[in-house]
Order: sequence, then C-alpha cells, then structure tokens
Amino acid sequence: MRILIATCEATPLARTGGLGDVCGALPKALSALGHDVSVIMPAHRSALASGLPMQPTSCEFAVPIGNKSVRGRILETRLPGTNVPVYLVDQKDYFDRPAIYVDTDGQEYKDNCERFAFFSRATLEAVRLMELRPDVLHLNDWTTGLLAAYLKAELRGVPPYDSIATLFTIHNLAYQGTFWHWDMLLTGLDWKYFNWRQMESFGNLNLLKTGLVFADAINTVSPTYALEIQQPELGCGLQDLLSFRRDVLSGIINGVDYSEWNPATDTHLAAHYDASNVVEGKAACKAALQRELGLTVRPEVPLIGLVGRLVEQKGIDLVTAVMEHWADHVDVQWAILGTGERRYEEQLTALAERFPRQMAVRIGFSDPQAHRIEAAADMFLMPSRYEPCGLSQLYSLKYGTVPVVRATGGLVDTITDATPSTLADKTATGFCFADYTSTALAAAMERACQAFAQPQVWRQLVSTGMSQDWSWAASAKEYVATYQRTIARRREPARAL
Repeated sequence: MRILIATCEATPLARTGGLGDVCGALPKALSALGHDVSVIMPAHRSALASGLPMQPTSCEFAVPIGNKSVRGRILETRLPGTNVPVYLVDQKDYFDRPAIYVDTDGQEYKDNCERFAFFSRATLEAVRLMELRPDVLHLNDWTTGLLAAYLKAELRGVPPYDSIATLFTIHNLAYQGTFWHWDMLLTGLDWKYFNWRQMESFGNLNLLKTGLVFADAINTVSPTYALEIQQPELGCGLQDLLSFRRDVLSGIINGVDYSEWNPATDTHLAAHYDASNVVEGKAACKAALQRELGLTVRPEVPLIGLVGRLVEQKGIDLVTAVMEHWADHVDVQWAILGTGERRYEEQLTALAERFPRQMAVRIGFSDPQAHRIEAAADMFLMPSRYEPCGLSQLYSLKYGTVPVVRATGGLVDTITDATPSTLADKTATGFCFADYTSTALAAAMERACQAFAQPQVWRQLVSTGMSQDWSWAASAKEYVATYQRTIARRREPARAL
C-alpha cells in the first residue's frame, strides 16, 4: 500500500506536541510493516535547522492563492534511521518563521489560512509532478483539512487524484483553524461550499470542519475520545457533524517510540535501568534530579512529576490548588516542567519560590529534562480536563513511574485504576479519578501516596506498568486496517456533496 502522510509537524523536524510525535513515529512503523510510506510537510525554519540532510528535487510549481500565483519547491530528506522520505514544501515567505503557528507575542499568524491553503495546493502539485500516486492520503488536523475538499470538490474524476482515499485524523478537536469568512477567497473553492453543512461554522471558515466533511473517513487518537467528541461537552461545536459521520469515525491509541523513550538506553539519564533493576535505577535517577533541581535529596519522599503545557486543558488549575493545600500538610516533592498561560506560570513559580526544597518549577521546555523527570519521579500527574490520547502516561509506564490521571479520553483507555480487585489480579497500572475537581485529584494522589508507603504494592504497580507494550507496532496495524476500509469506501459509488 502507498501511503502519503500530510502534516504540519513531524519529529524531529518540527514539533509542538503529540501531533509531531505521531507523524514522526507512525511512518516508521508503517514502513516496518512493508508499506510504501512518505511524509509531506512545510519546510519550517526548525525543519531546515534540524541537522538532517536536505536535497532539492526537480519539483517546482506555482499555485493560485486568492488572486495571485505563489511559487514554491519541494525539498527531500529522510526520517532518521529509516528510508522513509520526507518531502518539505519550501516557501520562505510562509514557512521561514521562528514558530509554526504563532508569532513572538503568542498570537496566531494572521495569514495562517493563506499559509495552509498554499501547503494544501502544494501537496497536490507534488502528488502530480513527483508521481507519488498514494492509495491513501492521511491528513492530520486543521492545517490539512483543505486537501480533502480540493480532492472532492475540484478534482473528483481527475487523474491521478480520483483514486486517492483520504483519512482525516483529529489530534485535538479544540484547535479548528477558524478564520473570517472572506478568507474563503484564498482557498479558491466555490462559495457554494461555504454553508453550515460543509465549510462554515458560526459565520466563519472552519478548516477542521472542512476536513471532517470531505474526508472519506475520520479517526481520532483514542476510542474514548472518539465517543466524547460526539457529545456537547467535548464536541467543541462540531458534535452533531461527528455524530452524523459516526459510521466512519474510529479511535486508535497513539503508540510510543521506544527507541526514544526507554530507560534502558536513554542517554539523558543518570543511570539506566529496566524491570530487573528498576528500584536501584530509579533511586539513582531520583537523587540526581533532586540535586539538579535543588530539592532535598530524600529517597523516602514521593516525588511527583508533571511535564506539559501549563494550560487549563491539562488540569493545571487543579494542580496548583492541591500544591497550595499540601505545601504545609503533606510531605511530598514536586518537579514541574512546561510553558503555557502566564497565570499558571506565575502561580507555580511563586509556589516554588516559597517552598524551594519541596517544589521545583522550570518554565520552558527541555527534552532531556523531560526524560529525567519521567525517570526520577515516583508519580506522574495528568489531571486533564480532556485528553485526546496523551503520551506522557505511556512514557511513565515504561519508566516505572505510576500515573495519576483523570478518567477521560486516552487516559482512561490506557491506565487501569488501582482498586482492591485490580491490585489482586495484578492489572492495576495507576490511579484514576472522575470528577474534575481539586478534591478528586487530591483523593487520587492520597491513594497513590498510601500505596507508595507499601513497598510490595508499589513494586507490583511499577512492574505491571513496565510490562505494558504501547509500541507503535499494534497501532500501525490498526491504521493499516483503517486505510484498507477507507480505500474500499472511496471505491463505492460517488455520493452527493
């Protein structure tokens, strides 16, 4: 099968979150299964500075954007350690920028619609000029939504596009690519598609909705999230559309790239370990991180880790409330790494300044330090308001770090709550809570601390978690099956738009 993955991010070329991890790892797993897979993405400044060798191709083109013609070209590299080609759409005015989506003030680039309309047009030119001829075009999030529309609305019955099936993956429904209605002109599509059934949403142009409407099939990154987004609470205004298309909507859990996340080989750690020497290995990593962060070196005290975006979605309001309450009452330590909303950055920083031997907060992102926190922490917090899949809880399992998570999305699909019955049958891997309140989070953390005080129980939790296999191999096979169903659907008689 020939698979072309269109994305705005792919690790290690460009990444802001889970999308980059998925689109950097899934192609490798698909290739290992024997499929002909390639990736196409913008030539972001970070991609060109990634250190990977870039080769120009003979593919140069001009595409219509609004009332002008914009030129571009295709560069080529490979995902590290593989023969998977990555095609980069090079257009300096659109993509040679410090960040992918936002300017230095954190505001979305005002021309984002134009940028990704160009990327979509360029992708279709590359398909034709480079004779890529994919059986399936795998689209990812709103930046690729227009591709599905172009194939269905402009290129139906036009070779070589008429045989391409499209799968659209939602990584986070909250990010929709919403623009004022006049940006419809930039897409070049007929205004007749700007209606509530197709590209319009609450008076605006919505590129994520566009992908959901025009793609042959839809999936998201966990089975539970696929159900949640059909309900008003997490449907982000698109729940009715998703419910309408539920016959082609599925959920596939993201995998973990264990070549990057493995405590036995992780070059960022003070000590390597696996399930056979996890007690000694984690103890060495914990002590090293405590010294690195200025925490008191105390092996007997639970070290609680959190790495991620410091935003409401991630439950940071719950975390700060528990930290404030526990500071003078519960003997634990905290190691927090991330960036996000200024109010949370300031609250967490202030707490760390008040309790420097108990709390360490680092505002920013460091991949090596993220690895060290995963290895050193005893518990890892993910109290998300919603979580499409989540990867950090899967990293935690591999590193013998017990997750404390809210029962939502991919978190509830991957973590088994420690109850008397699950501890008895040795299936427990963490601690879950349901209500989105600081009281419920604190109760789950109290249960975790009680288990930590019982070495035999804790070792069992760690051992069960480390024995889990969340590698990409299983997820890639599910994607292959989904591609096959999508191709079959594409070959059904044409349906009216």
